[in-house]
Amino acid sequence: MNDIPNSLAGRDLAHVLHPYTNARAHERNGPVVLARGQGVHVFDDADREYIEAMSGLWSVALGFSEPRLVEAATRQLQTLPFMHTFSGKSHEPSILLAEKLCAMTGLDRVFFTNSGSEANDTVIKMVWFRNNAIGKPEKKKFIARLNGYHGVTVASASLTGLPGNHRGFDLPLPFVHHVTTPHHYRFADEGESEEAFATRLAEELEAKIVAEGPETVAAFIGEPVIGAGGVLVPPKGYWEKVQAVCRKYDVLVVADEVICGFGRTGRMFGSQTFGIEPDIMVLSKQITSSYQPLAAVVFRDAIYQDIADGSAALGTFGHGYTASGHPVATAVGLENLAIIEERGLVDHAAAMGEVLRAGLAKWQDHPMVGEVRGVGLIAAVEFVADKQTRAKFDPIGKFGQEVFRVGHEHGLIIRAIGDTIAFCPPLIITEEEVHELLRRFEATVRQVAATCR
Repeated sequence: MNDIPNSLAGRDLAHVLHPYTNARAHERNGPVVLARGQGVHVFDDADREYIEAMSGLWSVALGFSEPRLVEAATRQLQTLPFMHTFSGKSHEPSILLAEKLCAMTGLDRVFFTNSGSEANDTVIKMVWFRNNAIGKPEKKKFIARLNGYHGVTVASASLTGLPGNHRGFDLPLPFVHHVTTPHHYRFADEGESEEAFATRLAEELEAKIVAEGPETVAAFIGEPVIGAGGVLVPPKGYWEKVQAVCRKYDVLVVADEVICGFGRTGRMFGSQTFGIEPDIMVLSKQITSSYQPLAAVVFRDAIYQDIADGSAALGTFGHGYTASGHPVATAVGLENLAIIEERGLVDHAAAMGEVLRAGLAKWQDHPMVGEVRGVGLIAAVEFVADKQTRAKFDPIGKFGQEVFRVGHEHGLIIRAIGDTIAFCPPLIITEEEVHELLRRFEATVRQVAATCR
């Protein structure tokens, strides 16, 4: 009860500022207080059960009750609960996890952080440090995409291409430039094929690099599939074409795999799904199933060598976090990746994704549905006010927020991105649970559609 001061809800309202939340609306509506988890389900403090169809924040690969992750954390807490990695210190779990990530990605070196935001902030600083070290101090600009998501630190939020992350914060910073969102449904010209659209976007990227000056452009960053911007699957040929442009102008390719990594797209990494050969890969979320905060920047040896030379010249690489490579987090990460491989969860996710997307595809002909899209075990349904013109609701988010709210009534936690509803269930979801998710979604949409126009 939100009006009882001593309840958890009341104490939340008295003391907590929530991320990504309208604070005044939260004061009116109060929190949903979650108490426990079991598999793909979570339970609130009144013991109401929900299918967590977003894996928390795109991240709980193994569900909410994997005992082996708890045991891995407990063993490490009993052995070495903390040690930093500054000044040459190290420990077994971080060494082994770095080795594992290099083997999995085909890259060579790892820098650990606590979150994807910190990892992308680190990427920026690494690239700047490297270019200073090799005598290219002017080569500092990053190119990202509108509707892309790369975090919320001052620098990484500048990479992000979402207005909500810029308004009120005096962002983005001027070193970042954004190009068109690779979403065929919304941004292709009339009659333009996916291949032609991808070609046009690659030409736009090249024109941007040339206009800025190739000697000033350091890197291009993108998610293999844009997640928080609406589950936007790139058009055919997109990544092949933009990579060719980057190689032509000595622009690093950064694959932000924070959402896509470790099976989400039906392959171990989204880079494998879309043929990306990144110079730098950013990993987080499913790396520990979010049982512990952890992220990793994985990168080519050539970049490391230049940074190492720079650190020798200056006496240090003056960057890092207290918990970079935290032993408990990396121990959990090792166990998490072992479970994903042992249980064949990448292939399982691909199979369950086919079931989920087949069920959602039945909505394509609904008069309020513009597009159903997805790949692997990540999908979305975009609702529109007018199917023929693709017109959005006024205000944007009117329909999506109501679907999000009513979903809770039907025991379904989903995410509204404007009027797009996103799905990203744990990799462990069963076919029976997928069908139950679809049933709850149908009940939710039919209830909302009957009242919201």
